[in-house]
Amino acid sequence: MERVQVLIIGSGPSGYTASIYVARAGLSPVLYKGSSPGGQLSFTGDVENYPGFPDGVQGPEMMQIFERQALRFGTQVREGTILEVDLSVHPFRVKAEEAELEAEAIIIGTGSSAKWLGLPSEQRLNGRGVSACAVCDGFFFKDQEVAVVGGGDTACEETFYLSRICKKVYMLVRRDVFRASVIMQDRVKKRDNIEILYETQVEEVLGQEQVEGLRLRRLREGKWVEENLSVSGLFVAIGHDPNTALFRGQLELDEAGYIKTSPDSSKTNIPGVFAIGDVRDSVYRQAITAAGTGCMGALDAERFLSSR
Repeated sequence: MERVQVLIIGSGPSGYTASIYVARAGLSPVLYKGSSPGGQLSFTGDVENYPGFPDGVQGPEMMQIFERQALRFGTQVREGTILEVDLSVHPFRVKAEEAELEAEAIIIGTGSSAKWLGLPSEQRLNGRGVSACAVCDGFFFKDQEVAVVGGGDTACEETFYLSRICKKVYMLVRRDVFRASVIMQDRVKKRDNIEILYETQVEEVLGQEQVEGLRLRRLREGKWVEENLSVSGLFVAIGHDPNTALFRGQLELDEAGYIKTSPDSSKTNIPGVFAIGDVRDSVYRQAITAAGTGCMGALDAERFLSSR
């Protein structure tokens, strides 16, 4: 069985940042890319809000740069996913697709996955007008008309944010009422350039190379009717799922399934196990904040090993 000092699970901004710090500390990290190498940035087009790229950068290219830097300092970057972990013993026991390992410390950066509508046209135009992050991509739709799907607090936040950038925002609420808190509902209802369409479902995203509109199914006077809506962007805001199935029953999770960490640290309820990036962050979910917690996880792991 292979013995490693620090095992990093996940290859997004948090995982690669952690690996750079751990490698430079001489702790020979092993990083498994997982089933979605590069995380959500691998499905992102232009990234213009990450410092150090004044002309912007494509998400996949950015992750390749992160990986090259991690390799430069000696990180072992491996393809494949982690199948099982046993955190009840130390060193921790880990089963990968083609190997079994013992790890003295584990840094978890498995991220979260946006929930989608499940439409083929939605996936085909993902990154070409379809997005799950208004803060990331809203700038590209300045003075244009866009739509947001969802009726919860997150959808209201995304809609309000876009209303300050876009000419008009259609909020598509699939039920006849909001799920959002009253204060968030009031915020969007008071904006002149936000139009709320209740009992409205997206049937298809229209366009070949870019989003050109939506085919909607709406309930009008007790009957479902189809109609088209002309927009240049669709923001899906129906929630995220943290990728924590591997750790259920072993690590403390919050009600939404995110890994709980101690205040101002990456420490979980098990000494030697650290959580970084979107797998522990249900609020910000930005590449730059994920990278910051990657640094925290590396430093916490280094101190844990030094103390032993």
